[in-house]
Amino acid sequence: MKYIGDRKFYKRVLALLLPILVQTGITNFVSMLDNLMIGRTGTAQIAGVAVGNQLLFVLNLCVFGMVSGAGILGAQFFGRGDREGFRSILRFKLVAVVLLTAGATVLFLGAGEFLVSRFINEEDPEVRAAAVGFARTYLFINLIGLLPYSLSQAFASSLRETGKSVMPMAAGLCAVAVNLILNYVLIFGKLGAPKLGVAGAAIATAASRFAEFGVIAVSLLVRRRSHPFIMGTLRTLRVPLGLVKQILTKSLPLVFNETMWALGMTVVARQYSLRGLDVVTAYNIDMTVFNLFFVTFASLGSAGGIIVGQRLGAGDMDGAKTDSYRLMGLTLALGVLVSGAFAALSGAIPKLYNIEPEVRALAARLMLICALTIPIEAIVNELYFIIRSGGQMSVTIIFDSGFTWVVLVPAVAILVRLTPLAVPLIYLIDRLLTLLKTVLGAVIFRRGRWMRQL
Repeated sequence: MKYIGDRKFYKRVLALLLPILVQTGITNFVSMLDNLMIGRTGTAQIAGVAVGNQLLFVLNLCVFGMVSGAGILGAQFFGRGDREGFRSILRFKLVAVVLLTAGATVLFLGAGEFLVSRFINEEDPEVRAAAVGFARTYLFINLIGLLPYSLSQAFASSLRETGKSVMPMAAGLCAVAVNLILNYVLIFGKLGAPKLGVAGAAIATAASRFAEFGVIAVSLLVRRRSHPFIMGTLRTLRVPLGLVKQILTKSLPLVFNETMWALGMTVVARQYSLRGLDVVTAYNIDMTVFNLFFVTFASLGSAGGIIVGQRLGAGDMDGAKTDSYRLMGLTLALGVLVSGAFAALSGAIPKLYNIEPEVRALAARLMLICALTIPIEAIVNELYFIIRSGGQMSVTIIFDSGFTWVVLVPAVAILVRLTPLAVPLIYLIDRLLTLLKTVLGAVIFRRGRWMRQL
């Protein structure tokens, strides 16, 4: 069957997938532990951290879009053995993420309090003021770690494009260890440290960003001969003008797409927040656990994009299509397994939080609904990475952010604002709308116009 690969195919997928999965999986696991630790301190704290992370999520997706857009060309340069072209791609990534980080820092410093206040809807003025304060504190402290985080993403993405995923994984593990230890010490005031709560969580996260970048930088310096495609990158920051135009042709649409998708999901979260702080807390618990489980498919998408991109770069269109079908089959099988595990834990995880019983029950219902739709989300995610590997950005935008703003955002806004429907039913409709996106992605995929050598 065309959806089932041979042993060689799965070995190739696993070689790329496992290091990415371990790194991002443990990172998201620690994020869930962060959430649980903050969850022991109260509902206002959970909501504040959730809002701060929602705003940082938009920047993270911008950085991801920039390095991924350039990485489409990077994977194809590597596929045809063009070292200098690959180095120019990395130089572009480094300059671009620095500029993005600078712009985001200015924005959050100038308008951070206004932005976080838009997401906190609570009738009790004291509770609202506390939640806004926690969100502002968490956001502002995390600004310190934005630059090392962005630089880490630029280097890590280029390393993965050369098939070297172990170093980014090791850096991620180091960051996780730093984050987890400092969370325990600073949130709860252990080992003689002050009890800082939300501020402690933010300090731990910022420190982990520096640890991650430090490991990558030191490793590249010590083992530079093992990375011939990266050696010599920083001898100059010059990137040929023609290549800059080519990169921007691919990167800017992808940055636009990722930014608009992230903003769309932020607007969706904002709609749910109109139903009160309890909904913000329950929705955050569901999304935190979902992100941990969905890391399997995010990692498989990244690995699949690299595999298909290298095939396209080498001009092997038949191989790219064959690998794409096999990736889809693997994704569906994993989707069913992960869905079952998520559903099994939907009743247990909310009990770990120090929240009101009704909020805990709402979180459990949202998690069960989410579990039922995970296979659909997994297929859509894999389609996105496969279609994107060919560099046809206009199609990617229509498929991803276009769907979010034309269908998802209006639907959720109408349901929340203009109907008396309960939040779980609205959330079910929200998740099932992804079926429309699946159909759209399947049509784009089968037409095959996305398969292009850049």
